[in-house]
Amino acid sequence: MLRLEGAQLNYGSFRALDGITIHADPGELVVMLGANGAGKSSLFLAISGLRKLSRGNIWFKDQNIAGRKPSQIVQAGVVHCPEGRKLFPEMSVRKNLLLGAYVHRQDKKETQKILDQVFEMFPILHEKRNDAAGSLSGGQQQMVAIGRALMGRPEVLLLDEPSLGLAPLVVKQVLGVIKTINDNGTTVLLAEQNAYAALQIARRAYVIESGRIVMEGDRETLLNDERVRKAYIGA
Repeated sequence: MLRLEGAQLNYGSFRALDGITIHADPGELVVMLGANGAGKSSLFLAISGLRKLSRGNIWFKDQNIAGRKPSQIVQAGVVHCPEGRKLFPEMSVRKNLLLGAYVHRQDKKETQKILDQVFEMFPILHEKRNDAAGSLSGGQQQMVAIGRALMGRPEVLLLDEPSLGLAPLVVKQVLGVIKTINDNGTTVLLAEQNAYAALQIARRAYVIESGRIVMEGDRETLLNDERVRKAYIGA
């Protein structure tokens, strides 16, 4: 469904991605493991059109989306939930969610249907729908960010560090929601530093270091790999 071939991304003289080739098949939940600065966010920015590749291709359902506008990529079915949430803190929860559906704004009936589904998935957001998003807890704000991404009607959902800065119990809740989203048919590409928790819900994983893929495999392979355990799990 989503495939990158030889993706290279430069920031001036710095090469953030160096020939990345990865894929996510329909219905998969694939994890990108890596430390800060490894290239995970740059990878997602390239897929979502916010950064232009210096070289390589990004294929989504047999169409090359490299170089398309971000709005066109969302319309095609690839939606990015960024690191750090990037909410509008003074706007209400409801308005933040509706912004996720902006490219589909003509279809008001479907937008309301998905909004209702988001509120069903996150009841606390319905309760706080008229509150300023910035007044919510960190975990609740992450729910808004994920809900906003779902409003874009993703076939492929890019989730960049959704557990960052959250308490362990909230991390478990958020990852449980991500698993449910995937179980309902959405392909998920998840960037995470919390390797152990992420691998519990993943089918496959890639390890990225200095903009290069250095390892890949299924969940069991990476969970039992000594290098992965020492570098990312701490055991």
